[in-house]
Amino acid sequence: MTIGSEFNYPADIATSYSREKRSIQNKWRGRFPGPPDLCFDYRALVEQKDGIATSANSDHSICIIGAGITGLTTARELYRCGFENITLLEKSKRIGGRHLTVLGGQQSNNIGRPPFEMGAMRMPFFNRSDEQPTEGRSLMAYYAKEFELAHSNFPNPGSPWVKSTGIYLREGSIDNSSQPTMLIWKNGDGVTPPPGETLRAVYAKWQDFARRLTRKVAELYASEQWELFWAAIVKKYESISFRDLVKMPAIESWRRDHPGDFGGMGMTTQESAVFYAIGIGDGSWGAFYDICSLYPLRTAIFGFSSHLQLIHGRVNMDGMAVDSPHLKSSAVFDSRGLRFNKPNYKGLGALAECMLFMSTPETGKSVYEHSLERKTGLLTDSPVKRLEKLKSGKIRVHYDWNSSNPKKSEPCSAEFDSVIITLPSWLIETQITLEGFDQEMLPFDTINAYKTAHWETSCKVYAPLKKSFLSKNTKIPQAIVTDSFIHDVYTYRYNEQYTYDCILLSYTWEDDATKLSSLSDKELVAKCIEELDRILINSTNIREKISPYIGHEQAVVQRWMNDKNSLGCAKLYRPGTYYEAVGLMKYNKDYSSKSGLYLCGESFSVDAGWTEPCFRGAIDTVINICNRTGATFNGGFSMQHYPEYKTDHSH
Repeated sequence: MTIGSEFNYPADIATSYSREKRSIQNKWRGRFPGPPDLCFDYRALVEQKDGIATSANSDHSICIIGAGITGLTTARELYRCGFENITLLEKSKRIGGRHLTVLGGQQSNNIGRPPFEMGAMRMPFFNRSDEQPTEGRSLMAYYAKEFELAHSNFPNPGSPWVKSTGIYLREGSIDNSSQPTMLIWKNGDGVTPPPGETLRAVYAKWQDFARRLTRKVAELYASEQWELFWAAIVKKYESISFRDLVKMPAIESWRRDHPGDFGGMGMTTQESAVFYAIGIGDGSWGAFYDICSLYPLRTAIFGFSSHLQLIHGRVNMDGMAVDSPHLKSSAVFDSRGLRFNKPNYKGLGALAECMLFMSTPETGKSVYEHSLERKTGLLTDSPVKRLEKLKSGKIRVHYDWNSSNPKKSEPCSAEFDSVIITLPSWLIETQITLEGFDQEMLPFDTINAYKTAHWETSCKVYAPLKKSFLSKNTKIPQAIVTDSFIHDVYTYRYNEQYTYDCILLSYTWEDDATKLSSLSDKELVAKCIEELDRILINSTNIREKISPYIGHEQAVVQRWMNDKNSLGCAKLYRPGTYYEAVGLMKYNKDYSSKSGLYLCGESFSVDAGWTEPCFRGAIDTVINICNRTGATFNGGFSMQHYPEYKTDHSH
């Protein structure tokens, strides 16, 4: 299993629970599947005709640092509420952050090569199994519907959405095979277990544990007992690594007098080694073995792994972008005339583009159009250097405009009532100085929590794939998982019209990604193709190379720890640090009214590597700014309906 493995049981079991009509007092309550900490339906608030609220102070000055998906969502929803004095500062020359869709032809609007998703690539909508994805009670489902984004089931290894998955472990000797063999897993019905005695034993132990926990979670989610039940689970598992959970003895049944105890998976050392390397045949969990066990549990049990979707973009059935703002513009420019990446509306990158360029129904204008009306509305190539809390209560933001052009770069500053930080936390520590914030505004506990957060690296190697591979090849599996340095291999097709399909030649995390850092991009591409050929030729049941199908020269490599605008791919937390991570999510409620500073995005969440916490953090920030400025909430919502994050440092 990987960070995005397919586990649909939460979405399946949710259909068996009654859907009671929600009363006014509980219409904001979340439903299963959904993230566990705040059992709150953000979509119900955002999808209202006039948005979250109506601003009482449209001139309240707001600076948003970072034009990734968090910053753009925050800007859009604040603008919908009537806030007009918004400045969006972006360090790079593109928007979208770790939503990085790379297109062919120098980002042209051609349809030759499909999008390569170098960052996020498979999206949970949190829908139940008897619903369409966009019916999920998630913000991803809402925005995909709002922006008319085309999507399809993501072809995960071991899922029904691939013809077959090849499993190559220990040089093909798993289950004591007499000859090197690639196990072939065909799971068209979604319930066929993986092949081989070893994998089936691992599969059974994972399923027993995950299903037992999921059933009880689905039963109690959103009930009056939920918060206490979830707190008991957190107390049991927050100080345990996933490695320890895998080997922890299993229990026969759940006990009411120990509500948070679901035991472990009870795997042997050998079974754990297999699970580390290739999961249950659907990809490695090894990158997460030494982090807090709650993260993989959250990912699997609460819907992050159910019915994952590949985003095609704001496109038609042929993959052509439909009529959209600035689609045909030769270039787009920010508020001071600096050029940044124009929208193509292809792949997941379309989500960020729609946030900025699509008009809001409340104003009839887009955030981009509104930004161009002011000289400081949207500034790219403008890294923030210093935040200075003033005696007046405002925050002075110091930034370098046009920073990539030393001859024309210009130090600038401006004062704001509210400043929203959406950056990866290591960037805050290493690149931004915070001055004048006392302990009632920015406690050392908060600073320490984001400084000591664990950022994982990730490496992806994408290349074009000849159509004939998926159309005519019958020997080589569509997806391959291995314990080799390449680890997981994906191949998939967007549509018939693109000249090529995609191959993700290697997808690695953490140590597995770090160990590739000594190779240049060109060397890494060549080595991955060579290794994949070697594995296939060595497998006596395959004996065929994949290299003739791959466009070697057009391959693209992304290493997130080397990206100076990210310094990592996903923010995780080690055993014993879960409460500190949740404390960051409480900051806006507890301290922002005094500091004027807001923290939001994946940096300040506990669901690493996913987009939903970016959305939720953005909306949390908007809610708190609206509350602080006396805005009128819509739909009968008040802060009394908004639950609080719970932390407990007593043990």
